[in-house]
Amino acid sequence: MKQLQAKPSNGLRGELTVPGDKSISHRGIMFGAISEGQTTLHHFLTAQDCLSTLKAFQQLGVPIKRDGQTVVIDGVGLHGLKQPSHPLDMGNSGTTTRLIMGLLAGQQFDTTLVGDASLSKRPMKRVSEPLAEMGAVIETTDGHLPVMIHGEQLHAGDYHLKVASAQVKSALILAALQADKASIFVEKQPTRNHTEIMLKAFGAKIDCEPDNVTLTVHPDPKLTGITLNVPGDMSSAAFFVAAGSLVPNSEIKLLNVGTNETRTGLISILKRMGGKIHFSNEQSQGESTADLTVNSASLTPIEIGAKDIPAVIDELPLVALLAAKADGVSKITGAGELRVKETDRIAVIVEEFKKLGIAIQELPDGFIIDGTKPWHVNNPHLSSHGDHRIGMVMAIAALLVDEPLTLDGADSINISYPEFFDDLATLL
Repeated sequence: MKQLQAKPSNGLRGELTVPGDKSISHRGIMFGAISEGQTTLHHFLTAQDCLSTLKAFQQLGVPIKRDGQTVVIDGVGLHGLKQPSHPLDMGNSGTTTRLIMGLLAGQQFDTTLVGDASLSKRPMKRVSEPLAEMGAVIETTDGHLPVMIHGEQLHAGDYHLKVASAQVKSALILAALQADKASIFVEKQPTRNHTEIMLKAFGAKIDCEPDNVTLTVHPDPKLTGITLNVPGDMSSAAFFVAAGSLVPNSEIKLLNVGTNETRTGLISILKRMGGKIHFSNEQSQGESTADLTVNSASLTPIEIGAKDIPAVIDELPLVALLAAKADGVSKITGAGELRVKETDRIAVIVEEFKKLGIAIQELPDGFIIDGTKPWHVNNPHLSSHGDHRIGMVMAIAALLVDEPLTLDGADSINISYPEFFDDLATLL
């Protein structure tokens, strides 16, 4: 049980460099592994999820060395992975699991994937079924882990994605690199495009149509290792963006944050709510970055629906927190995907917010939140429910009340942001 920081008397002030982007760190390991030559990653995220990816590729025969936040990968090429001697442990990482399913489906060996209790409840047919249309042979356990992948020669895909998911899209792209002909994939709506951007940097040929939802992936590329400086993770920065907006008298500067347009949904929503956030030192070298300065602000309510969700899916619990302090009633819908994350994030946000007396109503696919109602702490013992993002949201919520609160399951935050509490302490 961790004691949380209560409302600071003078606001939050200072500069932070948030950890490396989780999505890019995962992909840097994977794409470096299947490239030829050496890949060096700087500012790699050393959280549990990304270390699961690193260890998995070591088990697949890829020489990888890590010195702090620097990782050096001696790539084995697209067809150079080796059959592991044991099942690959995915830990809690859905990204590792779903992307590696697409990659290993086209290899010439069998692999078993296992994971922790939370990951073993998450749906995997959304990946295995479209891969099966490309000739993949994947056995799930009632749609979940453990998963057995029987490597096969894959054929070209022509597939309309049924869910708006960058993980599913990325799995299909990695499978398509090993197919007999070019594949075409059409998304329901645009999702994170790190896979496309990064694979192009490694040498893949992927054509993106002007509609931003149609991709053509050409097979058997010559991938070559690169040196990559991983930008700060917008999903980690988001907690301090929210804290700086909500805690009175705050000014926080966040350095070198990734500002990929598919990841800035929270920033767009915050600006619509009247938030005060300024970009400076903007740069673009494949993935765009900027320094973000956030000041406290009075917020107005908001309504967001399905079209807004893909760009803000990981930050929706924070959007709910912003709404809980906005001057009016906010409504979030179209977010049913939250129910199949590390936890049912809709249910647990409602449960934890009600402990703080927040006026929140659960919907099948979101929330209704009345920010005009004053908070009254009903239960000072909060819980992460084993979900890293829920744990961090509740730590930010604790900054908005005067009385002491505790957090059960704070260790789950190590999954994505081991330095979170240390970084928060520097702003007090």
